[in-house]
Amino acid sequence: MNNKYLHIAIQLALAALVTAAITTQLSIHIANGFNVVNFFSFFTNLSNIFAAIMLYFGAYLLIVNKKSRVYDFFRGASVVFMAVVGVVFSLLLTGVDLGTLLPWVNTTLHYIMPIAVVAYWFIAPPKEFVRLKTAALWLAFPAIYLAYSLIRGVAINWYAYPFLNPAQDGGYGAIALYSLFIFILFVVFGLILRWGANVRLKKSVR
Repeated sequence: MNNKYLHIAIQLALAALVTAAITTQLSIHIANGFNVVNFFSFFTNLSNIFAAIMLYFGAYLLIVNKKSRVYDFFRGASVVFMAVVGVVFSLLLTGVDLGTLLPWVNTTLHYIMPIAVVAYWFIAPPKEFVRLKTAALWLAFPAIYLAYSLIRGVAINWYAYPFLNPAQDGGYGAIALYSLFIFILFVVFGLILRWGANVRLKKSVR
């Protein structure tokens, strides 16, 4: 199979898997009468949806044989988000009651996709070097998400994750520590992805 078409197939397959997982779980969420806004307030769901969009668009760009710096920027952000989703779930949320979340959906969103998206970044890195400023800008959305989660949580007394709930032991002090830990993860993964992409590009231009 032509390498181009293999990459298209990989991206479309992963995007379709996420689409199936998200739509299946959303239908269950709605059927149980749960708040739809809450569903889209989970960082996991937002990150996986964003990853699917990037994969669909990445396949499209390959089909039409075009490049896009804007796409490369947002793809990088998506990969960082997914990496953090996988690690945070494994470290902080394993054993937490997942409610109506189906096992296969859980496996897809928290394990398969983070690993696949990060691996694919190194297999098919962006076509241009990733600047440090770019990696820094990838941190913008997580910061906005944290503010949104805390403000909305206070307003409706609902938090997407237990470590963001001030009712936990330690209150806002614990939230600050968890947030700092997760922020460090974002920084570390951003730097690793930047380094990995740039190393691959340096080798390809030699």
